[in-house]
Amino acid sequence: MYFQSSLLDTADTAAVAPLDGSVQRHELAHGAWVDVLPGWMSGADALFARLQTEVDWRAEQRQMYDSVVEVPRLLRAYGVGDTLPDPALLQARDALSAYYAPELGEPFVTAGLCYYRDGRDSVAWHGDRIGRGRSHDTVVAILSLGAPRRLSLRPRSGGPSTGFAVGHGDLLVMGGSCQRTWDHAVLKTARPVGPRISVQFRPANVL
Repeated sequence: MYFQSSLLDTADTAAVAPLDGSVQRHELAHGAWVDVLPGWMSGADALFARLQTEVDWRAEQRQMYDSVVEVPRLLRAYGVGDTLPDPALLQARDALSAYYAPELGEPFVTAGLCYYRDGRDSVAWHGDRIGRGRSHDTVVAILSLGAPRRLSLRPRSGGPSTGFAVGHGDLLVMGGSCQRTWDHAVLKTARPVGPRISVQFRPANVL
């Protein structure tokens, strides 16, 4: 799987930039919002290469009506207290916990990694509504590594969709009522795209 690195990110050591004064908030309908910070992590391409080869990626199957189907991406989940696969992810999680503490009121404690190998890998429309996300406002932060892919969002009650292309160390954070009132997806594409790793940081009991 060929990966085209960014010409703007030549750092070998991964590090996150300060969040104060840099995050761009996009207000959505129904009390939802999305924060975006392009290029939040320097050295992101080097981190992508490490995670691509060092994480013990897992292929999963799920029941779909009367059939069992392959999940169209590789996965690895790190629960509360699990050691993250790279120190840069711990640094990112701590920085996010500190910045969003006034709104979230608690730290990010889990990390879910998704590996999209090419445009055939995807995640269907959904919200993180297992656990507290079904009934309470919460925050899900996504660090995007590797080739950019579009994260699409649409209101559950109908209306115009929106989206953001993220990759190469970009940060995207969904907050407020976003998990309850909006769905999001990374849709399949026939365009040639390189591999991408999405790292989703969540507070406790948000899935």
